[in-house]
Amino acid sequence: MSSALKQTPFHSFHTSANAKMVEYAGWEMPIMYRSIIDEHEQTRRSGSLFDVSHMGRIQFKGKDAEKFLSKVLTRKIDDQQIGQSRYSLVCNEEGGVLDDVIVSKDAKHWFMVCNASNRSKLMKHFGDVRRKLDLDFDMIDQTEATAMVAIQGPKVIERVGGMLPVDLANMKRYHFESGSYMMLMKFTVFRSGYTGEDGVEVVLPANVAPMAMKLLAGKMDKPDATLKPAGLGARDTLRLEAGMPLYGHELNETTDPLSAGLGWAVDLSKDFIGADAIRKIKDAGLKKKLIGLELEGKRIARQGAAVKSGDTIVGEVTSGTFGPTVQKSIAMAYVDIAHSAEGTVLDVDLKGTIVPAIVVKLP
Repeated sequence: MSSALKQTPFHSFHTSANAKMVEYAGWEMPIMYRSIIDEHEQTRRSGSLFDVSHMGRIQFKGKDAEKFLSKVLTRKIDDQQIGQSRYSLVCNEEGGVLDDVIVSKDAKHWFMVCNASNRSKLMKHFGDVRRKLDLDFDMIDQTEATAMVAIQGPKVIERVGGMLPVDLANMKRYHFESGSYMMLMKFTVFRSGYTGEDGVEVVLPANVAPMAMKLLAGKMDKPDATLKPAGLGARDTLRLEAGMPLYGHELNETTDPLSAGLGWAVDLSKDFIGADAIRKIKDAGLKKKLIGLELEGKRIARQGAAVKSGDTIVGEVTSGTFGPTVQKSIAMAYVDIAHSAEGTVLDVDLKGTIVPAIVVKLP
């Protein structure tokens, strides 16, 4: 593994747990510890710990912070409450997606989580917008000063809620609370995730991350452990079963939010970068749409595979896997509107092998 790769504050935990490490967005990250299927099933059955410290974490504070965020985000935030988080998009002037983000409002600042691969791009974009509009606020990249762990699964709220001095059981989805553990470590816990399961995401100072992981994991080596570590491989199969988009696959700078099925995260009644372009796309009618596919058999459709109707290419796969929970080969794809209706029978070209597929509703 290249020494140039960044390592998260949990790196020593990964190596001690015999994780298989890979490069991801400039970071050395665990792809798996035991097997992707085992980690996927552990998450659906009980709970898993995912190191997501590679994701960008940016704080905004100052007089014009809210005005700035309203300009760069597609979603309305002026009615967002303290302690609330919202999923939103950052778009370019053409309406393409620069990133999808989670934005949270605290009493004195705003906090954004962005994709690891887009962190530098967003920081530059935000700096350019701030200068152009001459806005007064501070923008602090906290990524490398903090750590972030996602704890996901049906038993997580009870397990983690019994450890942290916050009322997780009554915390609403997409809300958060800050606190401290035995006066040793400060943390912020968000009731959110990227697996289709209930759970939390915890942000804490980088220097206490190893101790925090040890406390959270507990006796993880036991076969019936409530929480076990899981890697990026299971995170991908879990989000695919849940129909959640991944930047670089379902989202990119030439894909608009409406075609991606994310119109609910776009408020066209307000002014934001890309709003005019997205209004024009809406008025003209969508040309393509993100859909779910179920394929016959167990072969996996990879990104870029052609989707056909007869001999005509009508779309392209963005992501695919064999879903361990649903026990089916599943995929997401962009297809033209005429072939996007639920129940439409199509074919996927897997390196010359034509595999029948049916359009299904995304979860």
